[in-house]
Amino acid sequence: MTMKMLARFVSGLSLVSVGALALDWPQYRGPNHDGVSSETIRTNWSAEAPRQVWKVTTLGGGFSSFTVSQGRAFTLDQRDNGTRGVCVALDANTGEELWATQVDNADYQDGTGSINGPRSTPVVDGDRVYVLSAYLSLFCLNPTNGAVIWSKDLVAEYGARNIGWDSAASPLIEGDLVFLNCNGPGHCLLALHKNDGREAWKGTDYGMTHSTPVAATIQGTRQVIFYTSSGLVSVVPESGSVLWRYAAPNCPYAETSTAMSPVVAGDVVFCAAAYSAASGASVAITNNGGHLLAAELWKKGPLQCHWATPVYRDGYYYGIYGSYSSTIPLKCADAATGTVMWSRTGFGSGGVLLVGPYLLVLAVSGDVVLVDPTPAGYREIARLPRVINGHCWNVPAVSNGRIYARSTTEAVCLDVSVSTPSQPLTIEPVLSSGPGGFQFRIRNEDGSAIDASRVASIGVVASTNLGLFDGGWAGLATPLVLSNGLLYLEDPDTSSLPRRFYRTVEGP
Repeated sequence: MTMKMLARFVSGLSLVSVGALALDWPQYRGPNHDGVSSETIRTNWSAEAPRQVWKVTTLGGGFSSFTVSQGRAFTLDQRDNGTRGVCVALDANTGEELWATQVDNADYQDGTGSINGPRSTPVVDGDRVYVLSAYLSLFCLNPTNGAVIWSKDLVAEYGARNIGWDSAASPLIEGDLVFLNCNGPGHCLLALHKNDGREAWKGTDYGMTHSTPVAATIQGTRQVIFYTSSGLVSVVPESGSVLWRYAAPNCPYAETSTAMSPVVAGDVVFCAAAYSAASGASVAITNNGGHLLAAELWKKGPLQCHWATPVYRDGYYYGIYGSYSSTIPLKCADAATGTVMWSRTGFGSGGVLLVGPYLLVLAVSGDVVLVDPTPAGYREIARLPRVINGHCWNVPAVSNGRIYARSTTEAVCLDVSVSTPSQPLTIEPVLSSGPGGFQFRIRNEDGSAIDASRVASIGVVASTNLGLFDGGWAGLATPLVLSNGLLYLEDPDTSSLPRRFYRTVEGP
């Protein structure tokens, strides 16, 4: 074996707990809720098709996407012929169901024939999972076992009123608060303390839509932006005080045709609804003597959006534009003018992300497509046809070099990671696991994910004497566990040792 890295550990050293990992996808549309991933993925799919890590074909139905955190993938599903909605945790590496906790007792009557189920996406924040159900109950769950930590019946406590097709919005975590639109009389917008569900503030009468709010810094001011039935409303996160408003173009079905999240690009916000006379609009936010003002830059009918939120890159919006249809197109639009630069039909009501320099599209048919985001014209880089059956009415997730995609009936995990087998390793203590025992993690020095195919060749050896050669180091028998691109292991008994040294070793 060849030594890759040496790490020293002194007994009694203060250890830190593990927070959210950089490769997690902890909320709807990614770490910053902007549909952007900084990961590097492999693009030579035609020469080497992405490996299917796992596939689940027994989902009961739903429009929920995935969140991925600390080795678990979370989504919502319906069970027992649609009478129960559950939050499900899957093992991110195997697809095995770890737990399922009921969050709705509902029949999902507002659906389209047999296409039905829960609509929102769970949010993971540290050691909590937050779920806003289709019937307006908010749950805080333990990610390890699904136990309910606290819950709120928003209908009973706030007079919450549902809308057509049942709520599809996901909760937003910003700082210590959970933000949502509960559609209560005279107090639609709501913020709760994430630890115990206590009310932080409530207010305004701007009605609910299916849109999930976003947090952003505009003109130097941190704010939470809601897309309500009367338009965009930005508030101070801590108090709910309104910073600015934009009255969206009149739409007779504003509640149900508004489902995209606001897209923030610098000091400009894009919003759009679907159906009838709806259109997309660009809004500039300016600072006038400490007061934020919203002014419409342009409004374009061809840029309707239903539930597929566009992404912004280098002056252009890329997204699936149009009202619900299986053939609506992928378009590129100039952010400055709203001019459509190109349009490609056949994608339908799926979802888009930016992954590194590429546009990742999940089509309604289950196709996964990589596109070069350039205004010069549509240029397809790679395509995986129909990786899952059913209707893909949501956006995929990307975590640790893997794509997690969901339809109404199936889910799949695809490995598109770029292998870096020569990357040096670092081993470090992360937390105390009990009297005398310590847990460690191993990571690539550059922060990239450790490829699963490499794990079998990696080992950890320990010694009380740093000066010993290889023969004086004993291997640890405890297994290595791969989670989100990091390896974890535990040395169960160090209580009798004043000092102990560890290093990683790796075979061919």
